[in-house]
Amino acid sequence: MRTQAEQIAALRVDQAFWRALAAEVGPARYAEPGPMGDWSFADMAGHLAGWRERTINRVLALGRGEPEPAPPWGVEAESEDEVDKVNDWIRERHAGRSPEQLVADYDGSYDRLIAALEAVPAHFQTALVAWADEPLVEVDFTSHLHDEHVGPVRAWLDRAGGSQRI
Repeated sequence: MRTQAEQIAALRVDQAFWRALAAEVGPARYAEPGPMGDWSFADMAGHLAGWRERTINRVLALGRGEPEPAPPWGVEAESEDEVDKVNDWIRERHAGRSPEQLVADYDGSYDRLIAALEAVPAHFQTALVAWADEPLVEVDFTSHLHDEHVGPVRAWLDRAGGSQRI
């Protein structure tokens, strides 16, 4: 089992990865549709930040010994249709925010998640977390970015001739 320090170090590495990816896309292209169909890179960042907010709230509640909070969108998203509705809710919630704000929001969510993790007492760090179905220190908080979004972003950059991988 990994330690909390190892988990936090992995989050810092992933935050650096996110920053490099955002730099590769570049602020001039944050609002350009394509990385997720008609969604832009900034829309994707808002989507990631929205789901991360739920995770941060769960970790904070765990650290305080409180029950898991209800999701901000009001329902558990268990079916693909419900997940799509939540994604639309998150996107609508971020409407009107600048692309730069959305990208920075996801970047800042790493720091907020790390602070939440650091506030969790040691005995909760290795205990099974119901919403993750594994101990907290084993939760991979960045898999969604890599499993669902990095590939399409890379493909979009390659199609547009804009990929200059760092």
